[in-house]
Amino acid sequence: MANQIAKKRIEELRTVIQKHNYQYYVLDNPTISDSDYDALYKELVALEKENPEFITEDSPTQKVGGVILQGFQKIEHDTPMLSLSNAFSKEDLIQFDKRIKDSIHQEVAYTCELKIDGLAISLKYVNGKFVTGATRGDGRIGEDITQNLKTISSIPLKLQENITLEARGECFMPKSAFVSLNEQRELLGEPIFANPRNAAAGSLRQLDSAITAKRQLDVFLYGGDIPSIDTQEQLLQALKQVGLKINPETKIYRSIDDVWSYIETISQERQNLPYDIDGIVIKVNDFQQREEIGYTVKAPKWAIAYKFPAEEVQTKILDIQWTVGRTGVVTPTAIMEPVFVAGSTVQRASLHNVDLLKEKDIRLGDTVILHKAGDIIPEIKTVLLEKRPKQSVVYDIPTHCPECQSQLVHLQDEVALRCINPHCAAQIKEGVSHFVSRQAMAILGMGTKISAKIFDAHLIEDVADLYYLTLEQLLELDKVQEKTATNLLTSIDNSRHHSMEKLLFGLGIRHVGSKQAQQLSSAFGSIQALRQATIEELVAIDGIGMVIAESVVTYFKLPEVHVLLEKLEKAHVNMTYTGIQKSDVAQSVLTDKTVVLTGKLERFTRTQASEYIVKLGGKVTGSVSAKTDIVIAGEDAGSKLEKAKALNILVWSEDDLHRLIEEHIESIGG
Repeated sequence: MANQIAKKRIEELRTVIQKHNYQYYVLDNPTISDSDYDALYKELVALEKENPEFITEDSPTQKVGGVILQGFQKIEHDTPMLSLSNAFSKEDLIQFDKRIKDSIHQEVAYTCELKIDGLAISLKYVNGKFVTGATRGDGRIGEDITQNLKTISSIPLKLQENITLEARGECFMPKSAFVSLNEQRELLGEPIFANPRNAAAGSLRQLDSAITAKRQLDVFLYGGDIPSIDTQEQLLQALKQVGLKINPETKIYRSIDDVWSYIETISQERQNLPYDIDGIVIKVNDFQQREEIGYTVKAPKWAIAYKFPAEEVQTKILDIQWTVGRTGVVTPTAIMEPVFVAGSTVQRASLHNVDLLKEKDIRLGDTVILHKAGDIIPEIKTVLLEKRPKQSVVYDIPTHCPECQSQLVHLQDEVALRCINPHCAAQIKEGVSHFVSRQAMAILGMGTKISAKIFDAHLIEDVADLYYLTLEQLLELDKVQEKTATNLLTSIDNSRHHSMEKLLFGLGIRHVGSKQAQQLSSAFGSIQALRQATIEELVAIDGIGMVIAESVVTYFKLPEVHVLLEKLEKAHVNMTYTGIQKSDVAQSVLTDKTVVLTGKLERFTRTQASEYIVKLGGKVTGSVSAKTDIVIAGEDAGSKLEKAKALNILVWSEDDLHRLIEEHIESIGG
């Protein structure tokens, strides 16, 4: 009886939450506060956790991501996703209008839809449930990105009606999400995305859907095969009615002059939109007329995409400033006369690297053409040589770090200039932020602002100095209270005991990410042993190539690094690997076996199960193949289980794994 009550409440909550999602994402008219919505969602999560047998694929809780793909399967569209012909002027549109009217000899109405600068997608629903999603691909065959699309809030897992359709639309990244993502990537020393479209495409093609879930993607739908629909206007309203999000800016006009007036209006206002557009799509509204007008091999004759010209302005180069990042990369930035372009005043533009600076031959005093890549990032397009001052000279590339004056190096096969002095003030500030991050030493409470305060107050010169801070020193900092200071010192103290891989990653050695830090720590066991490693010994480790090996050897040869490690050692920071050792690995039926986990696990998290399998001598991989020895299947195991059965691979339950762990608990630890 209790189970049936829980099931009924789960179904009620799903219905209510799906209704509120529709109100919020599709109608843009929320009827409930965020806190009330969160309370409903948390109740659903708790009930499904207690009653996992009632979890369904279309539950709102299944949008968080976490599915790891080994690659993208191909998927064929029910009908081809055609491209559009382009127009670049009013004259092009007048010619388009003339061709339409000459073709059918009738008056026509045009729908004008914003051309979202994103990635074309196709969504397939069967009886109201989202089953597959794909990229456009070559128009006939795209890539199956279903798991990633499921994480997007504005894509419902279940429609308002139990209908079957294939909907077409555009996936994009809002401007605010794009700016936030690039800020995070810069902080981590990762390459930034050039524009929101690239960011959206990269996010949709992540093999880890949990990453996609964090990227705040959105969609607008504009096409679909709903029956008994006569016009584009009716189709958009039908899509909205079943729960799919459409763009509210769509307009209908009966003359090409009115279409052009709309284009001019949007051209002026598009900077205020929360998403990026690169034009307007003009379509014949009436479907019967479309059939009469017909298609070319690649595009419909009844539609055209007007593309906005990139807004370009002239400005003058006043100076070139050089900044130093965490990894020592020295980046040039052009300082220009302030100029208004694409909705905002711009005075700075990144020049990215030395090669680009030389390629464009940018000099002080030059007049340049400036535009915004993706209407967001200022970019110098070209130099107007005819306006170059007569006394102009080639810009001298700096030879020493602008912060610490150490000699800069230009490593082979790299475009970047680097400062390799670990005591460089600019690098230390960025390096401290990296060192205290969760993936590294996880010093809670040590954010960017407080770490900068500590450095600027000359309390630290490198990351090792964090372990010598006192309460009295921290209390001298502006706006730092005793409770905050005490908690920070406790967190610093706790971090001394982390396993070696956390410290190794925190040191910020170039090319050594968290995965490589784990591999190196497991292989060598201590920082001291790793310091003595040769390139040959390093590349012998699976997953460590020549680039990483050379970077590690170069880093540990630096005298400054020797001093840093001595300070860390004196501060009793652990420098040995305390993760899974060979001695921890028990001989069991899993020894040297390749294991795949699939479905929902009850007793363990995926991470816990994987760690136990490794301790029992096995190797965990993400995909089922002929080389797989065992598949451990939890609840709702899907295609991996089916593939395992087809290949006659041994299938275990989670209970089987649990029994094996119990048998070896003394040798592998709890």
